[in-house]
Amino acid sequence: MYVTLEDLMLLQHRTRGAFSFLPRQPVHSLLSGRHASRIRGRGLNFEELRGYLPGDDVRSIDWKVTARTQKPHVRVFTEERDRPALLVVDQRLAMFYGTRKNMKSVTAAELAAAGAWRVFDVGDRVGAVVFDDEEIREVRPHRSRRTVMQILHLLVEKNCALRADADIRPEPSMLNRALEGVARVVNHDYLVAIISDFDGADEETTRVVTRLAQHNDVIALPVHDPSSTEIPSGARLVVSDGELQVELDVGKASTRRRLAEMADERLASVMAWQDELGVPVMPISAGEDSLDQVRKLLGQAARGGQR
Repeated sequence: MYVTLEDLMLLQHRTRGAFSFLPRQPVHSLLSGRHASRIRGRGLNFEELRGYLPGDDVRSIDWKVTARTQKPHVRVFTEERDRPALLVVDQRLAMFYGTRKNMKSVTAAELAAAGAWRVFDVGDRVGAVVFDDEEIREVRPHRSRRTVMQILHLLVEKNCALRADADIRPEPSMLNRALEGVARVVNHDYLVAIISDFDGADEETTRVVTRLAQHNDVIALPVHDPSSTEIPSGARLVVSDGELQVELDVGKASTRRRLAEMADERLASVMAWQDELGVPVMPISAGEDSLDQVRKLLGQAARGGQR
């Protein structure tokens, strides 16, 4: 039903070596062959000045120091690799639903926590945008454990505030508002992971994601419940939007078919981003272990020493 801070902290140990967000992936990975095969980074940092050694690139010779000391010296640089990650996490009332292992909201929080720990462990900056039906909260990207803990605390706060009887009006438009805010913040070379059930996704959502994907790596993780496609027969379901409710007789094949079509339509529009925008889409079921699914979809089994 809900996440705890302890649960999210324990995910750090499970994420070590479990998967990678780096562009270079195994051939069977969902991220393999993408346009973002380059290493994003901020350039070169000067590290030291040392004597010339056979095999050194003559272009690295520091001629001023060489003339002053009468001995050849070279300037040594190291590449500063940095790809800040921003986790966009949906904690709206529509996510407070589940029939098997987790609520969708719990699975989304677990995915975000796992992503935060993984980015932190490889030395990159990580931040988050967490939104519900009423507000959007942001944790700016930093390379620190303190920032990860801020993200975890925010996830727990928003997750534990969800209640079926909450006096909250569902707001599908918050998805686009959150993404538009992200588009104003990120500029180039970010990793943006969108974790949501994509309730309210429309043409504007696609436009914002298109803008984000032009200069950043975007990954979509649609969270769904098994009941969206495995509808029980011979039962009656009560469905509500928070104000009105209706009883559905899912014993009728036509009703089950239409419900399945509605679920497929929502996922299909997001899945289309893979071909149209080059954005990897990783559907995650709330009925299974979150991290196991990510490991499988990224095509990277845990191997010692591999980032």
